[in-house]
Amino acid sequence: MKVVVAGTGYVGLITGVVLAYIGNKVTCIDVDSNKIDLLKSGKSPIYEKDLDKYLSLSKDNLNFTTDNNCYADSDVIIIGVGTPERKDGSANLDYVYNVCDNIIKYASKDLVVVIKSTVPIGTNDDIEKYFSSKRDDIKITVASNPEFLAQGTAIHDTLYASRIVVGAEDENTFSIMRELYEPLTKEPYNVPYLEMDRRSAEMVKYASNDFLALKISYINEIANLCSKVGANIDDVTKGMSYDKRIGSLFLKPGIGYGGSCFPKDTKALHWLSKINDCELKLVKDCIEINKKQKLVLFDKLREDFKSLKNLKVTILGLSFKPMTDDLREAPSLVNIDMLLDYDAVITVYDPIATSKVKAIYGDKLNYANTIDDAIKDSDAVLIMTEWQEIKDYNIDNYLKHMRKVNVYDGRNCYNPVVMKEKGINYYSIGR
Repeated sequence: MKVVVAGTGYVGLITGVVLAYIGNKVTCIDVDSNKIDLLKSGKSPIYEKDLDKYLSLSKDNLNFTTDNNCYADSDVIIIGVGTPERKDGSANLDYVYNVCDNIIKYASKDLVVVIKSTVPIGTNDDIEKYFSSKRDDIKITVASNPEFLAQGTAIHDTLYASRIVVGAEDENTFSIMRELYEPLTKEPYNVPYLEMDRRSAEMVKYASNDFLALKISYINEIANLCSKVGANIDDVTKGMSYDKRIGSLFLKPGIGYGGSCFPKDTKALHWLSKINDCELKLVKDCIEINKKQKLVLFDKLREDFKSLKNLKVTILGLSFKPMTDDLREAPSLVNIDMLLDYDAVITVYDPIATSKVKAIYGDKLNYANTIDDAIKDSDAVLIMTEWQEIKDYNIDNYLKHMRKVNVYDGRNCYNPVVMKEKGINYYSIGR
């Protein structure tokens, strides 16, 4: 099947590579010529485990271009561009409709347009009406096909997905989508395949992401209460996890969620609920809880030191989660901004994302190449990302290299009993 994927970000690029890997002829198109040139050379513009490997494995079925003529002879066009939030929390659909306009201009035959971008409920219906109002000589139908990948495991999450959800309104569109994804529904992948109407498919994405965000915010609230009443959140979550109705996933306390999905999708669903006079107050509270949670380490630091002026602070971990260089909504950035505002002297370290932070802050920060260098002569360390390198770090080195041994751990990387025995002033979440 001839497939065009619009957008070479996380969603678009991963989708294109996997569809090419399972046998489709795929062209990925993007307006950024630098990204396309990089991809043509066989290199990925994003850091993602196994992506370079699958780019190589799929190269015979995979092309990259900036030329809109690629839309002319495609059977399926997948839109995987960004839908960033506006100031009011609603999703900005400008990039989606820019692709639609190019499809309208260049399409030459009947085809299916698949919306993989996260869009408000009803958007797929609106887009199909938009196509029909602009082109009456060909039939363009629209399918909703939300993604459920996680950065750091995106290739695996697409090949061995928890489910494939397809929303459409006619049998021909369903038939084409079944053909597109058939290889993933068989051995060795055996991905469950679900069909439903478009609005339900759109809602599955928002409802899933917002539920997980709620779960994270809930356990962070419980962890904060544990700190006040003397309970241990590790024991609490272990006790909860044996209940199959609750499970163990997304019960790890920390300094809040970040990334491209949860922050944006919670705000978008809350906005949608408000304009439909059905405000989701739980989602509203989730947004506020997460905003506050990102600063729990900073608040504790201020409580302990009073004045932060010229205090030497090290931040370990910059990306919003391990195994990615993505800084979108990363707690590290919020804390860097606050520390700068209070005139702290900041050194940062991350295995992957340092260059991206340097592009933002320049000489306002100090940049280290190792954890040892980052914590040297530091008064306080703030752990923002649970990279394995940080979790495995020899804690004796904190005593060896730091001027004042204060470790504020936003990801509960270390055993608090051991840290206390070593004489390290250690603060973690809910323990």
